[in-house]
Amino acid sequence: MESMTVKEAAVAIGSAPQIDAVFSEVCTDTRSIKPGCLFIAIKGENFDGHDFAAKALEQGAVAVVVEKNCGLGKQQLIVKSTRQALLDLAGYYRRKFHIPVVGVTGSVGKTTTKDMTHVVLSSRFKTLKNEGNLNNEIGVPLTLFNLDSTYEAAVIEMGMSHFGEISRITAAVKPSIAIITNIGVSHIENLGSRENIMRAKLEITESMRPSAPLILNGDDDLLSKYTDMTHPIVYFGIDGECNTKAVDIDLGSDETSFTARFSDGVQRVTLPLSGKHSIYDALAAVSAGIVLGIDATDAAKALVDYKPSGMRQRVVRKCGITFVEDCYNASPDSQRAALEVLRGLDAKRRIAVLGDMKELGEMGEQAHREVGVAAANSNVDVLLCYGEMSRFIAEEGRALGIKEVHTFDEKEALAGYLKETLTEGDAVLFKASRAMKLEEIIHSVYEYLDGKDE
Repeated sequence: MESMTVKEAAVAIGSAPQIDAVFSEVCTDTRSIKPGCLFIAIKGENFDGHDFAAKALEQGAVAVVVEKNCGLGKQQLIVKSTRQALLDLAGYYRRKFHIPVVGVTGSVGKTTTKDMTHVVLSSRFKTLKNEGNLNNEIGVPLTLFNLDSTYEAAVIEMGMSHFGEISRITAAVKPSIAIITNIGVSHIENLGSRENIMRAKLEITESMRPSAPLILNGDDDLLSKYTDMTHPIVYFGIDGECNTKAVDIDLGSDETSFTARFSDGVQRVTLPLSGKHSIYDALAAVSAGIVLGIDATDAAKALVDYKPSGMRQRVVRKCGITFVEDCYNASPDSQRAALEVLRGLDAKRRIAVLGDMKELGEMGEQAHREVGVAAANSNVDVLLCYGEMSRFIAEEGRALGIKEVHTFDEKEALAGYLKETLTEGDAVLFKASRAMKLEEIIHSVYEYLDGKDE
């Protein structure tokens, strides 16, 4: 972050300037306080940053932003909402940099699309991106504060679960290009319908200039019908008529290859991911590169540098067993895509370890049953389900003829079952919402196999 005065920040967030001081970092957590920072006290479900405001000053913060008088004199900037102040300050800071910013949202594939877009843009520009899952009203502003005069572009992922969240985030980000990956059923518990989910995702356009392009999935049944007289639309896809399209697709067990076709040529692309869904993420990234003036073939070639991050479809092999770790998050759409990956693996037995999907509301039972149907259609041999709602996955899988189906209430029991039954030649998929923490089962199984291998 480049230096800013406290007076300048006070004006940006609507508070009264009190002191002459300079800061070069913004912090919301006293565990990461650095001398010379500005501390913004955020209220969370289980904590209140106001309780640590005095400590932040003791640790070297030059001033604190708070919602009430904490008795800290001129070093406190009082605002109505510290969350909004964080967004307002980040928006003010972002406007100091006249660079292209790509905003990414959608129901499935946001993070992979963001990472691939970062790879494509980085082939031409020094590009900032948000790390991990810092895609909310706290993470996005903190990402924007990492901008400095050396950056030439940025790609920012935006998440949401309610109306208004992307609206508030995009006001800070002010995207010059927006990507919407697809419209699924994630967060339908809060929003009620896919049409409402699309409305919430389209809030990303609210702070875009009229001429700013909108990059949409042309194979999505809702996005393909969306009309916008304000923003030019660029479509990517496989099946429909799209500006950037994939043809000659080859789905391997460890990688996916396709030919990217654009208006002035074609380019063969190989991704270190399995599954058709990864092609859409790549096409969106290439489309963003083309919009920003990168030669289409160069944009597609740049994807050779893409590497999966976190727990997203990471393939690990131990003791002759193939593991697919995909525990970052889950929705019915991503579950189906992951099961297709498992189906494509060369294995003696295909084992699906599936857990609950969150925020599905009244659709919860039906959505989990649909995953059970998908598991059966994907030639799963063994279906292991963990969590309260996953029993519906198990019921459907069992009814449709999956050879072996088990449900578990405890991770230890599921891990124990895998340790006892896994054999060379098996392929195992782990997939559930992040809250289920399936990685705890994975680590237990890995430790066991590593011990056997010694």
